[in-house]
Amino acid sequence: MTNLRSEDWSVRPSFVANGPTSPVVLLADDFGLTQLAGIPAVAWQTPWSELTNLELVRFSHQMALFGTVGGVRYCWRHRELTDFESIQAVVLEHGGTVTHRKRRAGVLTIVAIVVLASFAGGIASWFNRGSGAAKELADAKAVNITLKDLPSNWYSTTQSVLNDLVPPAGTVYTSTTTPTTAPAKKSAFSVAAGVFQTCLGVTNKNDRVYGAAGQQADFQVSSPVFTTNSLGGIEVASTSQYYKTTSMVAKDTKEMSKKNFGECMVDSSAALILTGAGVKNSGTPDATNWTPATFTKGWTRGGVVAITVPSVVSKLQLVEAVITNGHYEITLSALVGSFAKAKGTLNTLVNTLLSRTTTSTSKAV
Repeated sequence: MTNLRSEDWSVRPSFVANGPTSPVVLLADDFGLTQLAGIPAVAWQTPWSELTNLELVRFSHQMALFGTVGGVRYCWRHRELTDFESIQAVVLEHGGTVTHRKRRAGVLTIVAIVVLASFAGGIASWFNRGSGAAKELADAKAVNITLKDLPSNWYSTTQSVLNDLVPPAGTVYTSTTTPTTAPAKKSAFSVAAGVFQTCLGVTNKNDRVYGAAGQQADFQVSSPVFTTNSLGGIEVASTSQYYKTTSMVAKDTKEMSKKNFGECMVDSSAALILTGAGVKNSGTPDATNWTPATFTKGWTRGGVVAITVPSVVSKLQLVEAVITNGHYEITLSALVGSFAKAKGTLNTLVNTLLSRTTTSTSKAV
């Protein structure tokens, strides 16, 4: 067991109402994790059996430690990397995850770049036909997955590679948020579009996903990113779109029904992430199609590809599935340590999303 004493931390939220949040000293031993907070110091000792979902995130010059105690998600932050190796050893010994993240401007602007495109599917269109469609917006929000759809050992996270692919949770994209300039030729978006169109065998003029033929959805909104250390490790989020007419969705579905759409879609999404992270020649070989087993009327197609992210030590697979039915186009995006282990859960989530496009009684609240 790695014993640890590390100083100069802060914590949020406080362990008790209006309690001290800094300075914090963290102590680790065979029994558990002890926090000494405030001046004079107040001690809280938590057994390892009661501390779950440990996650250590390293930035270029800082680090953050996350852990769940009694159903509350705590975050300890340190402005330096002092004791990082010792903290990492403790986290790994207790089944936690360690992520290395660099705050690169290129990565953080990916979402802004994608806003420029009138995607039809995937992470798709970002437009609004007007302000008088409150019900449509409510429906678009209601179909997304929530924490209630997942087992008790899941939680939401703001530190995820999916943040480079999925827009911020709860943000509604409208025409007023759309920039007027086009993506640069070598931007992450343009690279991803090239990967997709070459794979699918479609010209930019006729492409309804990345290209000029794309339509404008009334509303688009995403769920938070949810994660768990079980199932080999998994992060998942959904993005829903509501279109003005069902014929618009039908036209998009026609293009997406090409037999290799799933592998082309997930390959282009991987390129989007990797190009934004500064990886050249970011095409990823060996992407495969995935057709989820569904029990409700509607269309769905997906894909899986192995992806090596510079900021993450673990081996990962990127998984995506697109669902269309009626006025809706929904994308489920996931990063998994093992698709074989996560497949059943992802299939269940696809069915949950599809069911919410067909009946109001199954929508999340």
